[in-house]
Amino acid sequence: MTIYLNVSCLGRPFDDQRQARVRLEAEAVTLIFQRIDERQWSYVSSEIAEIEVAAIPDRQDRRAVKALLPDAGDIIQLTSPMFERAEQLQGLGFKAADALHVAAAEAAGADVLLSCDDRFCRLGRRHRSKLDVRVVNPLEWLQETGHA
Repeated sequence: MTIYLNVSCLGRPFDDQRQARVRLEAEAVTLIFQRIDERQWSYVSSEIAEIEVAAIPDRQDRRAVKALLPDAGDIIQLTSPMFERAEQLQGLGFKAADALHVAAAEAAGADVLLSCDDRFCRLGRRHRSKLDVRVVNPLEWLQETGHA
């Protein structure tokens, strides 16, 4: 199982945990990283995630989130075909960065792209037949797959 986590997931453990939803999603992300560390699942990301992480204004948060990115060999470099695919996805309503995440996850052969962004997940559900990767919330995905 190859998992692509977007930056909303990477930052979730560092978000304000007073809301139940945020706390549960943070626990889901933590569980996913435990399974990755145990080598039950593999984890890929992309150059767009590195760009988004570099833009996190708080230096301490940026450093903590950056530490959750995979090793350089598991970070997909963006290519012309990925940018072309992202343009198609933007035509479906995906924001530019989200479209690049989808294009990179598809190119990497990821089984699932996990995000805590409701809008992104809704668009992923709506256009599921047009995507080569499933876009879903990490908590929802763990519950569906019986890994929660």
